[in-house]
Amino acid sequence: SSGINAEWPLRPGIGQDYDERILPSIVDEVLKSVVAKYDASELITQRDSVSNSVADELTRRAETFGIYLDDISITHLTFGSDFARAVESKQVAQQEAERSRDYVEKAEFEKEAAIISAEGDAEAAKMLSVAFDKVGDSLIELRKMEAAEEIANNLASSRNVVYLPKDKGMLLNLPA
Repeated sequence: SSGINAEWPLRPGIGQDYDERILPSIVDEVLKSVVAKYDASELITQRDSVSNSVADELTRRAETFGIYLDDISITHLTFGSDFARAVESKQVAQQEAERSRDYVEKAEFEKEAAIISAEGDAEAAKMLSVAFDKVGDSLIELRKMEAAEEIANNLASSRNVVYLPKDKGMLLNLPA
């Protein structure tokens, strides 16, 4: 409610229609000023603080025109469509940033795993090289014999393979 303070008369030229001429403009000015100090979530979560700030500022501003306000209530707070789109855009941008951050973290993890794997492969190669240096050609000869044994076992178990000694002409009595 509003009323004219008897000790503090209205400024000259304001007239009795101050509630249509003065109040809407100072309310708009004060609301814009106070709301600009809060983000969207704070306007909802700190409603009492916002209301108190608006009431204090509106009371102070109205008194400069000789208008005394004894009660102020904010009963309905809505956001315009532009604001809603801006909030939605901000949320989409935050989600994109989170996805990008996850992608970068995954890439960093994969990079680190590849480096560790490469270091392990290099260490294994170094250890094999040292082992070859210590045992010389005997390890290679052992691997050759193991491979020859495996080949011979495969050939022996095959039905279509017959083994003939090299220097014996057994089947046709051919000279060697």
